Amino acid sequence: MDIFSAHPFLPGETSSKPEPLGRYLPVIPSGVAEAYLTEAKIQPGEIILDPFGASIRLVMEMARAGYRVLTAVNNPINRFLMEMAADPPTRAELQAVLAELASSRKGDERLETHLQSLYLTTCPHCQHPTPAQAFTWEKGGQFPITRILDCKDCGHSGEFATTAEDQERITLLAATAALHKARALERVAAMGDPDRPHVEEALEYYVPRAIYCLMTITNKLDGLSITPRQRQILSALVLTACDETNTLWPHPPDRPRPRHLVVPSCFKENNVWFALERSVELWAGNDAKIPVSIWPELPTENASICIFEGRQQELAKDLDKIAIKLVVSAIPRPNQAFWSLSALWAGWLWGREATAPFKHVLHRHRYDFSWHATALNIAFKTLFPHLPLNAPFFALLSEPEPPLLTASLLAAGSSGFDLGAIAFRSSHDPVQIHWQRRAFPRQEVSEVDEAALVEALRCYLEKRAEPVTYLHLHNACLATLSENRWLNWQRDFMANINTTIQTALKSNVFARFGGSEHNLETGLWGLQNPSPGRLPLPDQVEMALVKYLTHHPGVTQQQIETAINQEFQGLYTPQLAIIKTILASYAIPQGEGWQLRQEDSPSARREDLHNMREVLEALGKRLDYQVSSAETAHHPLIWSEAGKEAYVFYIIASAVAGAILLEAIQQGGTRCLVMPGGRAGLLSYKLERDPTLKVLADDWQLLKYRQVRLLAEDMSLTREEWQKELNSDPVTQPEQMRLF
Repeated sequence: MDIFSAHPFLPGETSSKPEPLGRYLPVIPSGVAEAYLTEAKIQPGEIILDPFGASIRLVMEMARAGYRVLTAVNNPINRFLMEMAADPPTRAELQAVLAELASSRKGDERLETHLQSLYLTTCPHCQHPTPAQAFTWEKGGQFPITRILDCKDCGHSGEFATTAEDQERITLLAATAALHKARALERVAAMGDPDRPHVEEALEYYVPRAIYCLMTITNKLDGLSITPRQRQILSALVLTACDETNTLWPHPPDRPRPRHLVVPSCFKENNVWFALERSVELWAGNDAKIPVSIWPELPTENASICIFEGRQQELAKDLDKIAIKLVVSAIPRPNQAFWSLSALWAGWLWGREATAPFKHVLHRHRYDFSWHATALNIAFKTLFPHLPLNAPFFALLSEPEPPLLTASLLAAGSSGFDLGAIAFRSSHDPVQIHWQRRAFPRQEVSEVDEAALVEALRCYLEKRAEPVTYLHLHNACLATLSENRWLNWQRDFMANINTTIQTALKSNVFARFGGSEHNLETGLWGLQNPSPGRLPLPDQVEMALVKYLTHHPGVTQQQIETAINQEFQGLYTPQLAIIKTILASYAIPQGEGWQLRQEDSPSARREDLHNMREVLEALGKRLDYQVSSAETAHHPLIWSEAGKEAYVFYIIASAVAGAILLEAIQQGGTRCLVMPGGRAGLLSYKLERDPTLKVLADDWQLLKYRQVRLLAEDMSLTREEWQKELNSDPVTQPEQMRLF
């Protein structure tokens, strides 16, 4: 079995609706888990274990597909998100509770009016007071520098410099800021609590106005006469407002997924009330309710969730009593920002008791990947003895980067889980990892065979036949290390693995395209001396996709992705951009599906090839060249003069040109690719992503079918005019190609 192609990459769909607090959660496409469970023939009603509970979307998908999902969730905010997702409120419910909050009183004012008054500014167009949507601050500044508004009176909107009046409001708030900050502290850590200094540090990521508004709302939440369900819904709105109003929002936005508590050099202070109103759309849903039980009460019906309120290490000892069928989970990654803020938010919403078991996360400011590998290793080791022999473990690792991949595969492999397959498409997709609980102990190998590692990478690049990113090679390295039992726990494990990979890549077998000598992760990696006759992966995909569309007209993009990924599995999975570019070149939408253009049917293109060859033969003779065909794999048409090649024409109906460019290296004369105009953009895309082919293509000329036909119709065409027209369209000029 080839570990690089042991399982196909399962495509999913990116949801158009954002998740509450989604900027902190794993990016998991919909449909992947369900596709895996269906493929594995797991019957609805079976118990699926998610030991990390990091992805709410993943747990919901499995439950809604009919499975009983047992998940350990230590973060109280994640637990709340999961409960809300299992029973989503309607828009009407959300608007009703928000209206209830808005109409409550703060002194003699409605609460909404009072809070909005804190953000009032003067419209520069109509001079009427209007609440600002947001203010922007420079880090460390005493006052905001601009205000963002959409005037409710005149409709004028934009970003404008702040006024003296805006600064005066900030000054007034500063006079009572200490009182409100103390109230925010008390809800999380009492006086004398050793964690109180850490809570104070976390509070620094809120400006005084936001703290005042949020504390006013949470105090009001405690006193409202509403039902438990209404309180839960209102807590949801407040939760997302808590996130929208911290200082982790850069302006303009350039870091949408914070992992550390770092204030941007310029940040946006959002209006708290407007954040509450925006939260209505974020939480609104119409999905049917999923039953949720709290451990140890296991669900008895299909399509349900059981939440263990704690770490999976505490749950593991009881797993022997449960018929766990398999494990499906999103691998968590360190996120100091989310974990620290979660401790704050839990205390604000539910009091000190709710955050007590989780408050320790405030102690650590940095989580490196060595720490993370150790934490994962403990989790995997604790889980291992309580799973059935050979139990499958399907893991999704979103936003992959080399140290996270290393930490995850090292931790699992050192804990008794064998790597069965790994599938990777691009850095924008989760890596899909297939582990299996090892049935018998095995002897680990301490010394890495560097030559064997280099050879494995060489074979991978030969088969792929194109340069790849470092992340592709890192996946291949880790898969090889795991398969050969070289991935085992030892001192300085992360550094040792990194050194092993770097040493292997210094071999003269590999070539580097671009990037920096100080950072292996930039640029592309290929082979110094690739084998002749190879067919680059994009060319292979083009041939397979066109064949599939020929026999399956009207299929959807996801059906196409699934079929292509079945043919090119694991680490050979083509990027989605390749598939989309090929579709744009060959096919047209048909409802929700795709079909080949009429002119791209195999019979039409065969006729085009035959006709184009006849046209070029006739034109060459008219221009007084000797015309012949070469007896090579691609049968180019040759125009010769005095026994020397003047022009060599490779006539194709596709953009499968990689092997042609490699074959014709030694040929003389002007080399020309002759293809339909609709293929030019696809060829340009392939050359731009493959520096090897781009260099080879520099001396080639591109002729489109239409161009050749127009020239052939000009009976007065001379050799000089032919040469002038030919030079106007080189292969590597994408701007020109886009015209056809």
